[in-house]
Amino acid sequence: MSLRVIIMGVAGCGKSSVGEGVSAVLGIPYLDGDDLHPAANVAKMRAGTPLTDADRWPWLDLVAQALADQAPVLIGCSALKRVYRDRIRAGAAGKVSFVYLDGSRDLIAGRMAQRRGHYMPLSLLDSQFAALEVPGPDEAFAVPIDQPLEAIVTAITGHLRGAQG
Repeated sequence: MSLRVIIMGVAGCGKSSVGEGVSAVLGIPYLDGDDLHPAANVAKMRAGTPLTDADRWPWLDLVAQALADQAPVLIGCSALKRVYRDRIRAGAAGKVSFVYLDGSRDLIAGRMAQRRGHYMPLSLLDSQFAALEVPGPDEAFAVPIDQPLEAIVTAITGHLRGAQG
């Protein structure tokens, strides 16, 4: 079975750090979904303008295609709405496991304020939370992010190993 995993959540929740940590433990490549965004989306976000659904569809299709073509693979992708997650699942050519990095707005805003070199401004965090449809246990494995990175990675790797077995 080839793992296809989306590490999801709002901007600044730790998708890249967690994805890289899980990748190192499981020996599965990690791709940052931000790198799959069309240039126009990046420019829009850099300017502080939230993306629309129309902006996101081509990006979500690229995420799904990467899951289909590169499994086993982990991809960091916000996947904020159920319809986005459904779109990813539809194009992924196999089962997709979603891992939701769950954290409060205050915790994430604090982390974003300290982050350097990322195009997503803190000013877009509220639009991320407004768009977020928190996945239920039927859709994703939720991990609270108010704990050390190592504990988050351990919880996720244990879950993924159990789901494979």
